[in-house]
Amino acid sequence: MTLDITGLKVSIGGKDVLRGVDLRLQEGRVHGLAGESGSGKTMTGLAVLGLLPHGSRTSGSVTLGGRELLTMAPRELNKIRGGEVAMVFQDPATSLHPMLTIGKQITEHMRHHLGLGKREARARAVELLGKVRIPGAEEACGRYPHQFSGGMRQRVAIAVALACSPKVLIADEPTTALDVTVQAGVLRLLRGLCDELGLAVLLVTHDLGVMSAVADEVSVMRDGLVVETGPRGRVLREPSHPYTRSLLDSLPDAQIEEGGR
Repeated sequence: MTLDITGLKVSIGGKDVLRGVDLRLQEGRVHGLAGESGSGKTMTGLAVLGLLPHGSRTSGSVTLGGRELLTMAPRELNKIRGGEVAMVFQDPATSLHPMLTIGKQITEHMRHHLGLGKREARARAVELLGKVRIPGAEEACGRYPHQFSGGMRQRVAIAVALACSPKVLIADEPTTALDVTVQAGVLRLLRGLCDELGLAVLLVTHDLGVMSAVADEVSVMRDGLVVETGPRGRVLREPSHPYTRSLLDSLPDAQIEEGGR
C-alpha cells in the first residue's frame, strides 16, 4: 500500500511550517526524510496522522491506498491511526506509559483496533517482542519501561507501533538518544522489519549518515519544503541541491556508508 503526500501545507498560528510537501512511500521500502531542526520533518509525520496542534490549518492531499486522510472524519481517522499507520517517536521514555507494563501497552492497541481477546492479544505481544529481539519475551511482558535500557525501550516502542500490523510506519528520529552501537542495531531492525513485513517506512532524521545505512530513497527538507528527492546513492553521492551538499559536507566521510544496505 502506498502513502502519497501531495502539496501538503500546514499553517500554525499564522506561520507556514509546511509549504507544499510532496512525498511517496511505497511498501517494502524505507524513505528517508532528512533536514535540520525546524525544517518540517516531524510536522510532516504528525500531519499524516492528524496530530497537529489545535488551530492548525492544512491543505493539499495525503492519501493512503487512494483514501484521503486530510478530510477524513475523526472517527474514521482514529481507526487508521495506530491501525494502518503507526508512529515511533523520538524518546520512548515519554512515549511509553511509565505505570503500565509493556505487555499491557502492546495488548491494549490490539484489543481496541482488532478486537482480540486477552489471551490472543498476550500471545501476539510475546511474538512481537521476540520479533524486535527483546530477550525473554514472555517475562518481559510483565516488566515496566524503566526496567529496560534506552535501546530496549525503543525496540518496545517499535513493537507497540507494530501491534496492529500497520501498512505504514513513521519513525521520528528513532535513534537520536542512543549510542552508536545501539543505534546501528535499531536501524538494522527497522530495515529487517520493512523487508519482512512489507512496511512502507518513513524514517525521519537530521543525520544523513543514518540514511546511508537503511534508506532506499532520500528526501531533504529545508524551511518546510522538500528541496531534493531521489535514490539514496544518487542523493548522497551526487546531490543536486546546494543545501544537501552543505549537509553532507558537515559529516565525517566515515558516516556515509559505501553500498548502503
